[in-house]
Amino acid sequence: MGVEPETRNFFILIANSIALVLIWMIINVLAGIYIGFAFFENQPGWKNWLYYILALASFIFLLRYLVKKWRPYF
Repeated sequence: MGVEPETRNFFILIANSIALVLIWMIINVLAGIYIGFAFFENQPGWKNWLYYILALASFIFLLRYLVKKWRPYF
């Protein structure tokens, strides 16, 4: 007995969504905390601004992608 195709596709969508969010989080933690772009001493430098702009932009694109993928289920 196998799993119905609709159920299988739904679970794949869940797994892919979780994986994308985790990859986004790992990349931002790596760049922000490990490399140090999220921290500044007295005032933010251009690297800090670039990090925060790219993190926000990538988060917006990630949300748009996930909403588009999940729209048929709502």
